[in-house]
Amino acid sequence: MLLNCTSSGPLDLLSNTSSTLTGGAVAVPKDSFSNALTKNIVAMLVWLALSIINGSMVHTFLRHSLFYENPRYIMFICMVINDALQLSLVTALYVVSYIFRKIHASVCCFLIMTAVLTTRSTPLILAGMAVERYISICFPLHYSQMCTVPRTLLLICVILILTATPPISDLLITVVNEPLSFFHTTIFCDHPLLFRHRSIYYKNCVFDGVYLSFVALTLLYTYCKIMLTARAASTGLVSVKRARNTVLLHGVQLLLCMLAFVVPSLQAALISLFPRFSLEIRYIFFLVVYIIPRFMSPVIYGFRDEQFRKYWTRYLACRNQSIIRVRPVLLKVNL
Repeated sequence: MLLNCTSSGPLDLLSNTSSTLTGGAVAVPKDSFSNALTKNIVAMLVWLALSIINGSMVHTFLRHSLFYENPRYIMFICMVINDALQLSLVTALYVVSYIFRKIHASVCCFLIMTAVLTTRSTPLILAGMAVERYISICFPLHYSQMCTVPRTLLLICVILILTATPPISDLLITVVNEPLSFFHTTIFCDHPLLFRHRSIYYKNCVFDGVYLSFVALTLLYTYCKIMLTARAASTGLVSVKRARNTVLLHGVQLLLCMLAFVVPSLQAALISLFPRFSLEIRYIFFLVVYIIPRFMSPVIYGFRDEQFRKYWTRYLACRNQSIIRVRPVLLKVNL
């Protein structure tokens, strides 16, 4: 199984002051002020840069009807919004773990549940986008009937319901097994510390293993079918090659998404071997698991898709020209 069930959840990388390893709690030394400041500034700058990129993409999408009337771009913009929300939440959790050792349990519950929802939504959105590419290449004559805007919106709703089920069930199990006063206490905001019941751990292992396997098989099937279509096309259609490469990149995205579920076990092993570098190990895995994969969506569609790139670069160019035009006016007013 791709999922290593020694990890407690996809957000275990965000704790910076304590770590729960197999066999007991292990204290982790606090970071120095300069190191903590540098790490948080880098995280905030990356968040700001990606937020600007994602915001410009959403603005481009909303300004042109040919995008929000196309199922492909609707799925894409859902991915962008999901990535932006996930990046904002995990960055906030990372910064909060440095500034406050403990926060209110109810606030932590909201942050953790929303972050888990967005983390688990990404693979299912990838599967939906891969199926859309598969239909457009293998069933081009039926594409307009099979891939419609209402069906795409329905698929997005189904994805939200499926990914919201595990965190909601975590909350219900916790409410049943913990006193209500627990949510009025202050805790270090970490998934296994908030949802402590052992059944939650086993439930999430089963759920993550099943749905990640489903997504992996979906991507593998669609890629193979597109490959067979590409071989059968005697002219070597460019659209087929692009669809094949897009699904292949979706597979890379999925592997990066799986890191959020697999890496905590590797991180725990490395910390046990090199306890002096525990904070550096956590920071590196934080960048690799949560930051770098967020660059994939802009690369796959923002730069590779010719139609979206044309309107996106036009919007960025107009934005820069408007800023340049405003400056002389402001200078004249000041004078």
